[in-house]
Amino acid sequence: MKRSESDFTVEWYSGSGSGGQHRNKHMNSCRLTHIPTNTVRTAQTRNRQSSYKDAMDSLTTHLDCLYNQERRKVFDDIRKDQMGSGMRGDKIRTYRFRDDRVEDHQTGKCASCKKVMSGNFDLLWD
Repeated sequence: MKRSESDFTVEWYSGSGSGGQHRNKHMNSCRLTHIPTNTVRTAQTRNRQSSYKDAMDSLTTHLDCLYNQERRKVFDDIRKDQMGSGMRGDKIRTYRFRDDRVEDHQTGKCASCKKVMSGNFDLLWD
């Protein structure tokens, strides 16, 4: 997925935590925001380059994961429409050998198992 620099905003701030004068004096911590998704990632290191790189790596990884989830959901929805869910409601026929009966759920007709198994499906479709 292609991203442009205009999709991001970068804010620099002084980090929190221990570090004393160096931490308070330098603006080395990076807050990176992806504008279209409003996703924010931060990184605090001793220099700007590594803070920016860490925040960008974390943000691009997260965005790639979101993009892949969306693609997978679309693919799964198409697949489910084509194949069905595999649950009990998707059954076409029920074969009950114990009762010697086959029931077709689309037509609602029943026939003998022996006749259907020998190839007489017409009994279920008439």
